[in-house]
Amino acid sequence: MRVTSLFLLLFLSVTIVSAKLPFGEIPPIIILADDSGAKIDGASWSSEELNSGKITILFYADPDVGEINAHVNDAVKAEKFPQEKFTTVAILNMAATWIPNAVISLKLKSKQRENKNLIYVKDLQKVLVKKWGLHDDGSNILLFGKQGEVLYSANGKLSEAQIQKLLTMIREKL
Repeated sequence: MRVTSLFLLLFLSVTIVSAKLPFGEIPPIIILADDSGAKIDGASWSSEELNSGKITILFYADPDVGEINAHVNDAVKAEKFPQEKFTTVAILNMAATWIPNAVISLKLKSKQRENKNLIYVKDLQKVLVKKWGLHDDGSNILLFGKQGEVLYSANGKLSEAQIQKLLTMIREKL
């Protein structure tokens, strides 16, 4: 009985962690504030901001592998999508790294000054991993429609074909 219970508990925990957000649906609301995280300026962040009337690309990454999809961000920036119709959010999974939060925060503040069109957010307690089933210790890329519905989701380093598919989706939805 104990083995069956342990197996069931293990199965359920793996199922929750590997869950995918349903395409075409708005995911559960997440708020990062206080102890759970915030924007670089300390203001809270809510996933309701994804329902902004804009297409939004969201990068969610462990800071240790955050640069793995820099080529995706470069490709998106090269398109010069209109700011009134498109936005970018980068959320760092701060609980997934050994790098001190203060060091990451300093780097993010510098990056924020360089790129005012990208919203940087810190997730201090793996909230998006737990609530949305995003991959921990990795690099997730999600695309949201104008009402906050999930249009695209990928984990790991994107291939050139995946990038082209993502860019095509953005163009079509603008």
